Amino acid sequence: MSADQPEALLRVEGLKTYFPVRGGVFLTAQAQCKAVDDVSIHIRPGETLGLVGESGCGKSTLGKTIVRLIKPTKGKILFDGADLSTLSDRALKPHRRQVQMIFQDPADSLNSRHSIGNILEEPFIIHGIGDASERDRRVAKLLDVVGLPSSAVERFPFEFSGGQRQRIGIARAISLNPKLVICDEPVSALDVSIQSQILNLLLDLQQEMNLSYLFIAHDLAVVKHVSDRIAIMYLGRIVEMGGADEVYERPKHPYTQALISAIPEPVPGGNRQRQILAGDVPSPIDPPSGCAFHTRCPHAQPKCREHRPELRDVVARTGDEHVVACHFDI
Repeated sequence: MSADQPEALLRVEGLKTYFPVRGGVFLTAQAQCKAVDDVSIHIRPGETLGLVGESGCGKSTLGKTIVRLIKPTKGKILFDGADLSTLSDRALKPHRRQVQMIFQDPADSLNSRHSIGNILEEPFIIHGIGDASERDRRVAKLLDVVGLPSSAVERFPFEFSGGQRQRIGIARAISLNPKLVICDEPVSALDVSIQSQILNLLLDLQQEMNLSYLFIAHDLAVVKHVSDRIAIMYLGRIVEMGGADEVYERPKHPYTQALISAIPEPVPGGNRQRQILAGDVPSPIDPPSGCAFHTRCPHAQPKCREHRPELRDVVARTGDEHVVACHFDI
């Protein structure tokens, strides 16, 4: 980290989240699903770290583990001086005000039996903030901030469109003035015309409230638009990370190169050559030995099957970090 850059607000070190795979008559644990396998990342105040990867690579599990919706198997989640990975539910409560989450499906993340007013008021009740009239004022202000009418308080989630429901989810996430928001594919379930509106809203809120984002998505083009840095995840591990422009223009990992080659070009007939990956993503229950990507990598050598590469530094044009987990310079 450069001397002029602030200390990290969030620092994840060696995080592992494994789930038991049960079977047999007594449903005993017979294997482990390594959803997140030794991940280390950091996010600075006011920064957006984009997290990209195919479905099933562990992105959402990482986000839910950071907010402690899922308990980590091993590792540290250092947030604002506290290790969230070791805290009890009671000790976590004040920190939950500072770390919030926006979920992928706004329909499933909102209780259909509660009015919007009750949904937005609930965080204030849980944390004992204000009386009834004060909470009403705060709810009205939240609706105004996300571009919804005050009359929405009496309505229910099913009465709104997908984009409007996501605005409600965003209002709930920012209600307690958090420092960090985990955005778990917040626009992937929305129409393209609505996606840009939600992205612009998130960027405006970040500037106004000095929010830090972990922005999870599978669309690298969207992530580049909103992110300061980008991390590429494959089968539970980070395989490349660096500045957004740096990773987009000078990808070093074969997996990153394939993802970028799949982005549609704005001008037909461009020079980008599509790289088609062979095979399917391996199972996190039985991942390949060595480099997990070697079963699909066009540059794989015997060394890749035998030894797992660790993240190493790459010279970056921007002067910021650029690391890649690959045995070769490609």
